Amino acid sequence: MIKLENVSKIYGQGSGAVHALKPVDLHVPKGSITGVIGTSGAGKSTLIRCVNLLERPSTGRVLVDEQDLTALSESGLRKARHDIGMIFQHFNLLSSRTVFANVALPLELMGITKRDIRDRVLPLLELTGLSDKAASYPAELSGGQKQRVAIARALASRPKVLLCDEATSALDPQTTASILTLLRDINTQLGLTILLITHEMEVVKTICDQVALIANGELVETAEVGDFFTAPRTQLGRTFLNDYLELEPPRNLLERLLEAPGERTHPIVRLAFRGDTASAPIISRLSREFDIEVSILEARIEDIQGRTLGLMIAELMGPTAITQDVLTFLNKLDLHVEVLGHVQRND
Repeated sequence: MIKLENVSKIYGQGSGAVHALKPVDLHVPKGSITGVIGTSGAGKSTLIRCVNLLERPSTGRVLVDEQDLTALSESGLRKARHDIGMIFQHFNLLSSRTVFANVALPLELMGITKRDIRDRVLPLLELTGLSDKAASYPAELSGGQKQRVAIARALASRPKVLLCDEATSALDPQTTASILTLLRDINTQLGLTILLITHEMEVVKTICDQVALIANGELVETAEVGDFFTAPRTQLGRTFLNDYLELEPPRNLLERLLEAPGERTHPIVRLAFRGDTASAPIISRLSREFDIEVSILEARIEDIQGRTLGLMIAELMGPTAITQDVLTFLNKLDLHVEVLGHVQRND
């Protein structure tokens, strides 16, 4: 549905040029929810604004539903934008207009009749849980209600794509959860393709099908959400995941970690279990079959959109030859194994 091909954005020229977005290739499948995640200044907002050409790319093509937006005239682009809704962090509602009138605004600009406007707006207010707020003004609404108005307004033109620019960043956790539920419902009921940017891993975990990680204007990693949470392929991906999960060895152990194994060391491993392996008695099996002790330092279970993910940091305590056999065994199973380092044995 959305394809970015070699899209970049450069501000300025010569030595003072700023490469806000380096050449990016990204595919957002039809009917999916894709999250673009990264720290502040990573290039997320530039990327999403290139999708509807609020920022015109310096290079590359932007295709939405197989239409190349970069090749359109200004009038053609205005028409194409009717198929692209967008919501922002700060709602951008008109304080002098009611909820109904705010949602109706894009339809008025499109020249839709008053009767057709009413027929479109009322179902959207019901969909977003705002039927009883039609005559209210923005000043009378909570932050979550304001964002719901912004979502309804973005849907008024019946778009095929919805772009969300940090849509939940200004909201408290409970309100964020309700907005994410609404976005997922819209995605399911309307078949809407959603591209959102966020710096919050919880947003990605809750509703996204695919995640794209961006840093310094460069697309670092793209993966299905379940795969990203189980086994990120890049160091930056692992850093994001570890910061979110807060799953690290105790500080006193980190200070003793050695990068390479020695004659009298044993490994510290991070294990990610998914699917059936999350409930399998693997640790007891290791102790029984290899006659080693396994010290569990950290562990937790996550539910990623109905998929169980088990995470554990463990110390494999035994002779070097045996712990190597254990690592070989673990790497043959359907789980992700990462050796964080080695510590000196006390035996």
